[in-house]
Amino acid sequence: MKKSRENQRGLRGPIRLALMAMLILATAWLQACGANGNSNSNSKDKNASASTGTETAAAADTNSKVPSVLNYGYIGSNDKNLPGGAEGWGFYKGIIQEELKKYGIEEVKLTGFPNGPDQTESLISGRLDFGGLGDTPAIIAHGSGAKTRLINQTNITNVGYLISGPNGPKTIEELKGKTIAIQKGSYMHRYVVGLLKQAGITDYKLVHMLIPDAQAALAKGDVDAMTNTGYTAQKLLAQGYTLIDDSTKHPELHGTGVTVVSESYLEKFPDFPKVWNEARQKALEDLKQHEEEYYQFIADLNKTTVDLAKKVSPISDITVEPFPTDGITRITGTKDFLVEEGLAKKDYKIEDWEVK
Repeated sequence: MKKSRENQRGLRGPIRLALMAMLILATAWLQACGANGNSNSNSKDKNASASTGTETAAAADTNSKVPSVLNYGYIGSNDKNLPGGAEGWGFYKGIIQEELKKYGIEEVKLTGFPNGPDQTESLISGRLDFGGLGDTPAIIAHGSGAKTRLINQTNITNVGYLISGPNGPKTIEELKGKTIAIQKGSYMHRYVVGLLKQAGITDYKLVHMLIPDAQAALAKGDVDAMTNTGYTAQKLLAQGYTLIDDSTKHPELHGTGVTVVSESYLEKFPDFPKVWNEARQKALEDLKQHEEEYYQFIADLNKTTVDLAKKVSPISDITVEPFPTDGITRITGTKDFLVEEGLAKKDYKIEDWEVK
C-alpha cells in the first residue's frame, strides 16, 4: 500500500508537467488564431479605406478636368440675356447653375446670336462649348465637318412664316419672279425653299438678310417678301402685313430646336449630355408648376403680352424627352432635304450624331 502511494506521487509530477505543456500550447494556438483574425480584419479595413480613397480621388479627378466656366450660346437678343424654354427658365431661376456646380462648373456665360449660322461659327472656333439653335444650321455645320454632337431636341415645332407687305403678294404663286429675304442656313431658309419646291415654283431670287434688315427692306419695297419667325412675325402681322404662308400648314416643314456640344468639350466632360439633360428636366418640372410666372417671363423677354406668349411659346411645345420619336422623324426629313438640295455637303445618320 505504501509503495502504491509512493508510485502515485511519483507519477503526479510528469502528469502535471504534461498538462501544463498542453495548456501553454493551447493558449499559444488561440492567440495565434486571434492574431490572424485581427490581421485579416485590419487588412480588410485598410483595403476598404484604400478603395474609398481611390474612388473619392477619382471623382475629384473627374471634376478637376471640367472647366469651371461653361460657354453657352442661344438664338435671340434681350435685356435679360436669356433664352426661352426650359433652358431659359432654368437659368432665370438658378436651377441649372445649381446642378452644374455639383460638377465643378462655377459660371455659365450666355451669349445671344442673331441666327444659327453665326452661332455654329462660334462653336466651331471654340468660343462656345455648346448651344441651342434651329436644326437646319446645326445639320449643315455637322455635314460640313463641324465636330459637334447632338444632345437633345428642345422642341419640334419651330414655325416659319412667309410675309409680304400690306400690298404685296398674297399667294405662293404670286412669288414667281419675286425677291425673298431669308436668313441663309436657318430653318426658315429650309422652310421657304421646301415650300416653293412643293408649289413647283423655280423662278425666284433669295437674298440673305437678318430679320431687322429684311423688315426694313420689305417696308421700302426692296424685297417682295421675307421669312420670319415667332414674335417678330406676329408684330408685323398686327401692323397689317400679309401672311402668305406658315409652316403650321405643312408640319413636315416645321423646324426643330436642338442642342449641340463640341467634341472638344465632351473630351473634358464626357458625362455632360446626361448632366445637362437632367438639369433641363428639373427646370422643366419646376416651370410646369409655375405656368403663369413662366409666361410672364417669356412676355418680358420678348417685350410682348402674356396672351401672345401663350400663343407663340406654349409650354406644350417644349419637349420632355431628349429625342422624341416625332422629332427624330422631322429632323431626319430636314437633313435629307438639305442633302438633296446641296445645302448639307454630306449625308449621315441622325442617330450617329446623337449622344445617347
